[in-house]
Formats: sequence, C-alpha cells, structure tokens
Amino acid sequence: MSPQAIRIHQTGGPEALQLEAFDPGQPGPGQVRLKHSHIGVNYIDVYFRTGLYPAPTQPFTPGVEAAGEVVAVGEGVTDLQPGQRVAYAARPPGAYAEERLIAADQVVPLPDSIDNATAAAAMLKGMTAHMLLQRVYAVQPGDTVLIHAAAGGVGLIACQWASALGATVIGTVGSDEKAELARAHGCDYPLLYRQTNVAEAARTLTDGRGVDVVYDSVGADTLEGSLGALRRRGMLVSFGQSSGKPPAIEVGQLAAGGSLFLTRPTLFDYIDTPQELQEAGRALFENIGAGRIRVRIGQTWPLSRAADAHRALEARQTTGSSILTAG
Repeated sequence: MSPQAIRIHQTGGPEALQLEAFDPGQPGPGQVRLKHSHIGVNYIDVYFRTGLYPAPTQPFTPGVEAAGEVVAVGEGVTDLQPGQRVAYAARPPGAYAEERLIAADQVVPLPDSIDNATAAAAMLKGMTAHMLLQRVYAVQPGDTVLIHAAAGGVGLIACQWASALGATVIGTVGSDEKAELARAHGCDYPLLYRQTNVAEAARTLTDGRGVDVVYDSVGADTLEGSLGALRRRGMLVSFGQSSGKPPAIEVGQLAAGGSLFLTRPTLFDYIDTPQELQEAGRALFENIGAGRIRVRIGQTWPLSRAADAHRALEARQTTGSSILTAG
C-alpha cells in the first residue's frame, strides 16, 4: 500500500488540500527517505496553498516541518542511517505526507531528550525565534522587545527565549485567554491589540523611549503601529503577514521615526548552510532540554484533516503550535 500525502493540484482555499496515495520513490545521491510521525502546521503552508508563495512544481505537497525516522539513505549519505530519528524545517515543501524524500543535509538528528511531537512543533518556530532574537537583532539583557501574536507558535517560544536572554517582553494578543497564556510563557506585558493603541502603550511602558526591537509576523494590521513603538535607531523585523500584505513604507518614514532600521528576514536564509542549520537546531534543543523553553502543542489533527487545521489557523483560533499526525 502506497503512503498517503496531501496534494494541491490548484492553489486556493483549504479545500485544495486533497489526501491521495503518493509514493515518493527511493532516495537518490545525498538524499534520505523519511517516515513522518508528526508534521508542523505553519502560516507559510497557507501562503503556498493560496499561491502567495509559488510552489516549485504543481501538483505539490505543502509543509516545511516534520519529525520522524530515516527509512532509507541514498548514495554518499554516511552520517544518517535507517531507524534514526530526525526532524527538519526546510524547503521545498513536502512535509504533509506519511513519507518523503529530502536532502540529508537538511535534517537534524534528534537527541533522546526531544520527542517527535515536540520537534515537529518546534523546529520551524524555534529556529525562527533563534534567528529573530540572536541573529537578526541580538537581544541583550535590559532590552525591551515587542512581539506580535505573542500567544502563537513562534510567539510563545520567542517570549520565553527573549525572557531567558534578560529582555523585558511586551506582546500583543487577541483575547484575555491568550494574554494569560502569553504571560505564562515569559511575556511581561500582554496587550489586547483590538482594545489598545500598541505604539502608545509600548512608549508608556518604556517611559516614552520606545522599544529596542519589534518582531512583527502580522503585517497589514500592525506595521504602522510597530514603527511607532520603536525607540530612536530601533529595528522593525517584519517576518510574516497573517493579516495581509504589509503596507509600503516610504524610506523617509524611517528617518522621521528616528533613523529606524527595517528588515524582512526569512529563516531559510539564516540556515542556508549545514553548519548554520545544525547550530540553530542545537541551540533550540539545548534551551528546550534546559527547561528555558516549553513547547506548547495547542492543536493536533490527523493528516487527513489538514484542511481543518488551515481553517483554524486562518481564523486565529489556534494557540501555540499546531501539528498533524501521520501513519
């Protein structure tokens, strides 16, 4: 019986996610074949499903994050072996599947202390948090950071990591329940964004100075307020657009706001080499193992219900990480 995978034949709504038999074939040189147990659900999957991000082929299988075990290795692969547990966050998409092929240098071996569900829930989001907090803007003790969507998958990890680095954490959330969740995961000041002028609140909390850095994954609804929350020479890190495409920024706005910095990073440019990938994975696993980061899996669906997972994600009904189970 062939493995099953979610296939997208035409981009569109959640109904475009169709479960079909799909045999990925045998690994070629430098590849491994993986059998997934758990698969991460992320907003980037929505972007590929809708066509906002173009897939390399069509039809295609979405998903960029999963955990499982190696079942076969291709020629030249010497550092991985069948039966070994691994996880990854990598492109091209292909994770919404019971089995897949992937380049061997894109996977990270899992230590015994990290189970598959945690790895699938944390690889993309956790390495994104590592990129944001330690590579794009290196957070220092005493910094004040603003994290949008603080109760989401990246948000909960980033709040804990920033707090462990000695920062004061301000976060935006959509409900009182999400505020409590964010507070329990390292957010010092959760703000209800629908009821609060976030820029004004951030300045009030910093005695008028503004925050050192804003991490904005929301986009259209938040970008202007993010700029307004920054201190002189502060940095806005725009890394998502769950509410829609961010508005255009006139270069002069950066000068008028106090010589601000603006960047739009993607994780895959920061784990572009095997060394960078392994370093990011190790940093994440060390923080989880030490208890500095607790990974919250808020929702779990079987692979066959991937469409329901997307509907919940787009409706902002999720908290923490969402995963699919395979097999």
